[in-house]
Amino acid sequence: MNHAHHVHHKPHAGHNHGGESLNYTAFVATLHCLSGCAIGEVVGLMIGTALGWSNGATIALAVSLAFLSGFALTALPFLRRGYSVKSALRIALAADAASITIMEIVDNSIMLAIPGAMNAPLDSLHFWFSMAFALAIAGIAAYPVNRWLIGRGKGHALAHAHH
Repeated sequence: MNHAHHVHHKPHAGHNHGGESLNYTAFVATLHCLSGCAIGEVVGLMIGTALGWSNGATIALAVSLAFLSGFALTALPFLRRGYSVKSALRIALAADAASITIMEIVDNSIMLAIPGAMNAPLDSLHFWFSMAFALAIAGIAAYPVNRWLIGRGKGHALAHAHH
C-alpha cells in the first residue's frame, strides 16, 4: 500500500517559502515601499517649499502624496494583470500601510528636527541631503516591521501571494 503523506512545514527561521531569506525579502519590500513613499514625499515637500507653505501644510501634502504613490506602485502591476481597482488597492493597502506610516512619521520628524531643512530652497544641498538622510533613516525604521509582517504572512507577503 502506498500512503501519501502531506507534511506542512513552517519556513525555517529567516527563510520564506520561495527560498529567499526573510531578511532579503524584507529588504526588497522595504526598498519598494521606500521608493513609492519617497516619490510622494519629495514631490510634496518640493511643492510645499516652492509655494512657501507652512510646515504643517507641506507635510500634509507630502504624506498624502507618499501614501498615494506608495499604494500606486504596488497596485499598478495588479491592475495590469486585470485585477479590479478595488482588489488592487486592497492588496496595496494590506502590503504597504504599516510600512508607509512608519516611514512618514520618521521621515517628517527628522525633516522637522534638522534646522532649516523644511525651509531650505529646493536647489540647496541642505534640502536634498536632509531629505536623503531622513528617507534612509525612515527605511531603516520600517525594515524590522516589514520583516516581522512578512514572517507572519502579512504586509508585502500578501502582495507576493497574488503574483
